[in-house]
Amino acid sequence: MEEQKLNSLKRQLFGLLEKEALKRGKFILSSGKESNYYLDGRIITLTPEGAYLTASIILEMIRGRNIAAIGGPTLGADPITGAIAALSHINKIPLTTFIVRKSPKEHGTRQQIEGPQLKKGSRVLLVDDVATTGKALIEAKGVLDKLGVTVDSTIVIVDRNEGARDNLSSAGLKLESIFTIADFGL
Repeated sequence: MEEQKLNSLKRQLFGLLEKEALKRGKFILSSGKESNYYLDGRIITLTPEGAYLTASIILEMIRGRNIAAIGGPTLGADPITGAIAALSHINKIPLTTFIVRKSPKEHGTRQQIEGPQLKKGSRVLLVDDVATTGKALIEAKGVLDKLGVTVDSTIVIVDRNEGARDNLSSAGLKLESIFTIADFGL
């Protein structure tokens, strides 16, 4: 994909996020921290345009990497991985996707990872909508580590610049983001 097209996709996604997903006020984050803004990426990734833009950008970001599958922690990664799976199929570069539950199912197969079985030794990438502390991504990596699956990088739509990069680095993960919260003037 040419740089001009990628930049156009990013501008479109930024506009959607700024208009629809970014809320100002008083919010308690999943980390327990209080914030004067909240960015809910799912408002965008669960729309046709937002899903397409997010998947297109991430697929371009990983072009040429040797990745067996893409997944992440439920619920932020769910719509992203679904869009990536569909778009990768359309573009004839099919990628397996998966979702990591917070805990194993208590019924059926009692799995904690949903999707096609990941092979021991395979290299995967984690995605999420927003990173604050990176806790959910670190927990997902822990589940994958137990299966012998290698995770060394993560991609999020927005990094809130509140410690995720350092926390993920300490856990052996590289954090990449399409945007940082500074791009929104916050």
